Amino acid sequence: MQNHRIDDEQDEDRLSEETRDSGLLDRMLLDSPSYPWSLGEIARELQSVYRAEDSINRLVAAGLVHSSDGFVWPTRAARRASEIGVGAI
Repeated sequence: MQNHRIDDEQDEDRLSEETRDSGLLDRMLLDSPSYPWSLGEIARELQSVYRAEDSINRLVAAGLVHSSDGFVWPTRAARRASEIGVGAI
């Protein structure tokens, strides 16, 4: 029983990470003329520097954003996918 509770909590954490990452990417894409975003701006959006760094690292690893010198911007592929509605319901 104890293992199931831990698994459920990990699933909830994972879901919130995916939701957070998706929301951050959507926000960057909707404000497209205003990128690159600084880590500070993203931290204010997510209300945590740690969440911002984690989210950025996951999005970079997925190839959805570029990161350099404390700034982040969506990749060309992410921008194009947003334009044509890839992933939209």
